[in-house]
Amino acid sequence: MADGVMNIAKGRVVEWYNRVENNDPANAAFIVVLLKANEADGTLEDYDDLSTLLGAAGNTEADFTNYARKTVTDSELAALPAPDDTNNRFDIDMPDQTWSSAGGASNNTLTKLIICYDSDTTGGTDSNIIPVAHYDFSITTNGGDITAQINAAGFFRAA
Repeated sequence: MADGVMNIAKGRVVEWYNRVENNDPANAAFIVVLLKANEADGTLEDYDDLSTLLGAAGNTEADFTNYARKTVTDSELAALPAPDDTNNRFDIDMPDQTWSSAGGASNNTLTKLIICYDSDTTGGTDSNIIPVAHYDFSITTNGGDITAQINAAGFFRAA
Protein backbone atom coordinates (compact mmCIF):
# COMPACT_ATOMS: atom_id res chain seq x y z
CA MET A 1 0.00 0.00 0.00
CA ALA A 2 1.04 3.61 0.24
CA ASP A 3 4.46 4.33 1.68
CA GLY A 4 2.63 7.00 3.64
CA VAL A 5 -0.78 8.62 3.80
CA MET A 6 -1.14 12.34 4.44
CA ASN A 7 -2.86 13.13 7.74
CA ILE A 8 -5.58 15.16 5.98
CA ALA A 9 -6.43 12.14 3.79
CA LYS A 10 -6.69 9.47 6.46
CA GLY A 11 -10.18 8.02 6.41
CA ARG A 12 -11.10 9.85 3.18
CA VAL A 13 -9.18 8.21 0.32
CA VAL A 14 -11.81 5.60 -0.64
CA GLU A 15 -14.49 8.32 -0.73
CA TRP A 16 -12.33 10.53 -2.98
CA TYR A 17 -11.75 7.56 -5.29
CA ASN A 18 -15.52 7.05 -5.43
CA ARG A 19 -16.04 10.76 -6.20
CA VAL A 20 -13.51 10.71 -9.06
CA GLU A 21 -14.97 7.48 -10.44
CA ASN A 22 -18.51 8.91 -10.36
CA ASN A 23 -17.68 12.46 -11.58
CA ASP A 24 -18.91 13.98 -8.33
CA PRO A 25 -18.05 16.77 -8.81
CA ALA A 26 -17.73 16.63 -12.59
CA ASN A 27 -14.09 17.72 -12.76
CA ALA A 28 -12.68 15.71 -9.86
CA ALA A 29 -9.45 13.82 -10.52
CA PHE A 30 -6.33 12.46 -8.91
CA ILE A 31 -3.14 14.35 -9.76
CA VAL A 32 0.22 12.55 -9.82
CA VAL A 33 3.23 14.72 -8.97
CA LEU A 34 6.91 13.72 -8.97
CA LEU A 35 9.49 15.20 -6.62
CA LYS A 36 13.24 15.43 -7.13
CA ALA A 37 13.82 16.42 -3.49
CA ASN A 38 11.68 15.88 -0.43
CA GLU A 39 11.51 16.29 3.30
CA ALA A 40 11.19 13.35 5.68
CA ASP A 41 8.04 11.24 5.31
CA GLY A 42 6.61 12.35 8.64
CA THR A 43 6.93 15.98 7.60
CA LEU A 44 5.37 15.38 4.16
CA GLU A 45 2.34 13.82 5.83
CA ASP A 46 1.58 17.06 7.69
CA TYR A 47 0.85 19.18 4.58
CA ASP A 48 -2.81 19.89 3.82
CA ASP A 49 -2.41 21.25 0.29
CA LEU A 50 0.02 20.89 -2.60
CA SER A 51 0.96 24.58 -2.65
CA THR A 52 2.21 24.46 0.93
CA LEU A 53 4.00 21.15 0.35
CA LEU A 54 5.84 22.48 -2.73
CA GLY A 55 6.52 25.82 -1.05
CA ALA A 56 8.38 24.22 1.83
CA ALA A 57 12.14 24.19 1.74
CA GLY A 58 13.34 20.73 0.81
CA ASN A 59 10.45 19.74 -1.49
CA THR A 60 11.09 20.32 -5.18
CA GLU A 61 8.84 19.22 -8.03
CA ALA A 62 10.44 17.46 -10.99
CA ASP A 63 11.32 19.55 -14.05
CA PHE A 64 12.95 17.05 -16.40
CA THR A 65 12.38 17.31 -20.15
CA ASN A 66 8.80 16.21 -20.99
CA TYR A 67 7.64 16.26 -17.36
CA ALA A 68 4.03 17.13 -16.68
CA ARG A 69 1.76 16.18 -13.83
CA LYS A 70 -0.56 13.30 -14.62
CA THR A 71 -4.32 13.72 -14.27
CA VAL A 72 -6.20 10.50 -13.51
CA THR A 73 -9.94 10.76 -14.14
CA ASP A 74 -12.89 8.39 -13.99
CA SER A 75 -12.05 6.99 -17.43
CA GLU A 76 -8.69 5.68 -16.14
CA LEU A 77 -9.91 4.28 -12.83
CA ALA A 78 -11.44 0.86 -12.36
CA ALA A 79 -14.91 0.67 -10.88
CA LEU A 80 -14.94 1.06 -7.12
CA PRO A 81 -14.46 -2.48 -5.81
CA ALA A 82 -16.49 -4.04 -3.05
CA PRO A 83 -14.96 -4.15 0.42
CA ASP A 84 -12.89 -7.26 1.15
CA ASP A 85 -15.05 -8.71 3.92
CA THR A 86 -12.85 -11.81 4.24
CA ASN A 87 -9.77 -9.77 5.16
CA ASN A 88 -11.70 -6.86 6.71
CA ARG A 89 -10.24 -4.16 4.49
CA PHE A 90 -10.91 -2.00 1.44
CA ASP A 91 -8.31 -1.95 -1.36
CA ILE A 92 -8.30 0.46 -4.29
CA ASP A 93 -5.87 0.64 -7.19
CA MET A 94 -4.67 3.12 -9.76
CA PRO A 95 -3.27 2.46 -13.23
CA ASP A 96 0.48 2.64 -13.82
CA GLN A 97 1.66 6.07 -14.97
CA THR A 98 4.18 6.54 -17.78
CA TRP A 99 6.22 9.58 -18.70
CA SER A 100 7.44 9.15 -22.29
CA SER A 101 10.92 10.33 -23.28
CA ALA A 102 11.54 11.44 -19.71
CA GLY A 103 14.60 13.64 -19.52
CA GLY A 104 17.41 13.56 -22.01
CA ALA A 105 18.11 17.26 -22.46
CA SER A 106 17.38 17.94 -18.79
CA ASN A 107 17.39 15.08 -16.29
CA ASN A 108 16.31 14.62 -12.66
CA THR A 109 17.03 12.09 -9.97
CA LEU A 110 13.55 11.49 -8.59
CA THR A 111 12.75 10.70 -4.97
CA LYS A 112 8.96 10.65 -4.43
CA LEU A 113 5.67 10.22 -6.22
CA ILE A 114 2.76 12.08 -4.63
CA ILE A 115 -0.89 11.33 -5.39
CA CYS A 116 -3.27 14.22 -4.77
CA TYR A 117 -7.01 14.82 -4.99
CA ASP A 118 -8.36 17.80 -6.94
CA SER A 119 -12.10 18.40 -6.74
CA ASP A 120 -12.02 20.81 -9.70
CA THR A 121 -9.31 20.42 -12.33
CA THR A 122 -10.73 23.31 -14.40
CA GLY A 123 -10.43 26.08 -11.84
CA GLY A 124 -8.32 24.83 -9.01
CA THR A 125 -4.87 25.90 -7.98
CA ASP A 126 -2.22 24.03 -6.04
CA SER A 127 -3.73 25.42 -2.85
CA ASN A 128 -6.97 23.54 -3.68
CA ILE A 129 -5.20 20.23 -4.37
CA ILE A 130 -5.05 17.87 -1.39
CA PRO A 131 -2.03 15.54 -1.05
CA VAL A 132 -3.28 12.00 -0.42
CA ALA A 133 -0.34 9.60 -0.33
CA HIS A 134 3.38 9.45 -1.06
CA TYR A 135 5.55 6.66 -2.45
CA ASP A 136 9.30 6.24 -2.74
CA PHE A 137 10.19 6.63 -6.42
CA SER A 138 13.93 6.46 -6.91
CA ILE A 139 14.91 6.74 -10.56
CA THR A 140 17.08 8.99 -12.71
CA THR A 141 15.68 10.14 -16.03
CA ASN A 142 17.81 9.70 -19.15
CA GLY A 143 15.48 10.32 -22.10
CA GLY A 144 13.79 6.92 -21.96
CA ASP A 145 10.27 6.19 -20.77
CA ILE A 146 9.68 5.83 -17.03
CA THR A 147 6.71 3.99 -15.59
CA ALA A 148 5.47 4.21 -12.04
CA GLN A 149 3.58 1.19 -10.79
CA ILE A 150 1.72 2.75 -7.92
CA ASN A 151 2.28 -0.12 -5.55
CA ALA A 152 1.77 -3.63 -6.87
CA ALA A 153 -0.59 -4.38 -3.97
CA GLY A 154 -2.79 -1.37 -4.79
CA PHE A 155 -2.88 2.39 -4.43
CA PHE A 156 -4.50 2.44 -0.99
CA ARG A 157 -5.77 0.07 1.68
CA ALA A 158 -8.21 1.06 4.38
CA ALA A 159 -7.98 -1.47 7.17
